[in-house]
Amino acid sequence: MQLALNQLPGHLAQGLRPLYTLHGDEPLQLQEAADAIRAAARAAGFTERSVFTVQGAHFDWSAVLAAGSALSLFADKQIIELRIPSGKPGGKEGVAALAQLAQQAAQAQEVLTLVHLPRLDAASKKTAWFTALDAHGIHIPIQPIEREQLPGWIAQRLKAQQESDGEHPLNAQSATAATQP
Repeated sequence: MQLALNQLPGHLAQGLRPLYTLHGDEPLQLQEAADAIRAAARAAGFTERSVFTVQGAHFDWSAVLAAGSALSLFADKQIIELRIPSGKPGGKEGVAALAQLAQQAAQAQEVLTLVHLPRLDAASKKTAWFTALDAHGIHIPIQPIEREQLPGWIAQRLKAQQESDGEHPLNAQSATAATQP
């Protein structure tokens, strides 16, 4: 199921899903979305985190699949993060492993899986591995901020930090104090 980035906070407030896929080329927004998911997971008792980075066709998928199916002795719930910088799982083994990982994630209550991908083209979104991730979890496309949208996006971020797009209140006070005798 696709979820817009601006819907993520409301979605997380309603509870976590076991599988999230983030894809796009906006590093700040990707990082903030992943941080929000991890923060919600920590609040829900996910105390252990394992991170795997897929590098080429010779990646050992067995470690990822084992981590998703085995619980730690020291943690009740765990986060499995899978980073695929190339956007390709690397051959038949990777395709099968992602499909299996998606099925495992859908059945596990104590494991949250977070998959990081670059921007995907239409053909990639139709692949078996991506449709498996989509069918068993939430995918969030991170779209570039268009030039016309940038002022509104900045204003929204300032408002979220309780600032304005004008001068900062502390700077205004210090400027006033500097001009008074």
